[in-house]
Amino acid sequence: MDLNYSAEDIAFRDQVRAYLDANLPKDLQQKVLNHKRLSKEDFVRWHKIVAKQGWVGTGWPVEYGGTGWNAVQRHIWEEECARAGTPPILPFGVNMVAPVIMAFGNEAQKKYYLPRILNCDDWWCQGYSEPGAGSDLASLKTRAERQGDHYIVNGQKTWTTLGQHADMIFCLVRTDTGARKQEGISFLLIDMKTPGITVRPIIMLDEDHEVNEVFFDNVKVPVENLIGEENKGWTYAKYLLGHERTNIAAVGRAKRELQFLKRIATEHLKNGKPMLEDPVFAGKVATLEIEIMALEVTVLKVISEDSKRRGPGPEASMLKVKGTEVQQMLTELMVEAVGPYSLPFDRHYLEGQEAHSVFGDDDAAPLASYYFNFRKTSIYGGSNEIQKNIITQMILGL
Repeated sequence: MDLNYSAEDIAFRDQVRAYLDANLPKDLQQKVLNHKRLSKEDFVRWHKIVAKQGWVGTGWPVEYGGTGWNAVQRHIWEEECARAGTPPILPFGVNMVAPVIMAFGNEAQKKYYLPRILNCDDWWCQGYSEPGAGSDLASLKTRAERQGDHYIVNGQKTWTTLGQHADMIFCLVRTDTGARKQEGISFLLIDMKTPGITVRPIIMLDEDHEVNEVFFDNVKVPVENLIGEENKGWTYAKYLLGHERTNIAAVGRAKRELQFLKRIATEHLKNGKPMLEDPVFAGKVATLEIEIMALEVTVLKVISEDSKRRGPGPEASMLKVKGTEVQQMLTELMVEAVGPYSLPFDRHYLEGQEAHSVFGDDDAAPLASYYFNFRKTSIYGGSNEIQKNIITQMILGL
């Protein structure tokens, strides 16, 4: 593939950059660039601004309201958004359940859900992990029993990201307890306002409410909310995970954070000299930069191949593993660059209640929380150990 941008690509980049300069609210930009926490209103506000432009469904076909952009254009969009410091368009609706609805849903489901996802009328969350089914997802026990024109759902999901805001949850449920565990699973769309659903927060060490437990107690779900065929949900689940893993790579954000790392490593000193002049530390930064460059080329290759077929293949596992390793390396080096200045915890600054950290270093204040938060990335979306097994079996053929 040709990795050089054409004149049309450069013109497209200029168009995107001009749009972001004109439409990205400065208060949202400052929150993102300063690693502050984003509220539900922040995410929805930016989503609706982009929706008004018609640029939310960057990977969607035009017939469903997508942009119809090619792989390079999508990469440019994501890179420019990261460079500018936009809030992310949350993936649960746009990049995770929407491709499943397009590929396996019926016409009524496409007609109802896809426009609502584009416009952020519904906030979606993911009902995959359970207390006994994380990396071994097929061991899930949440059950759905067919009773006439409804399913009755009972069970528990956990680590449900931002589920406290959700209007809808896409959920893997067991509909045949006698079948092989991968063959007795179905894929249901469930309204979070349905009686019998309880959301209980899981407060993290940094006092952030990002994940939840979700309990289902005799929850009545219409049969028309089943995606595809009953007991075929494992196929749809794997299709969704391919899209999730591709998205986790986040190369644009990694490139922006690399520049942040270099800046703070220039401003913080070690033995009277900037950290970036320390040969050992500079070597780590150089290694990281090479890793990001290699990841970017691999992402371009994978999304280019993706445009020729039905969905991401096992190559998405490579992006997931390497992308999360890069993210963790970035946060490790950020903490190393500022040293003990990262130790104080200033929740009021992180949540935007104070303009500046009371500890005197706004760059350093969020970094410990940032570092710990990114430990999870090698676990969610299918742990990196599982992804390495997939790479070994399906790519290397071992």
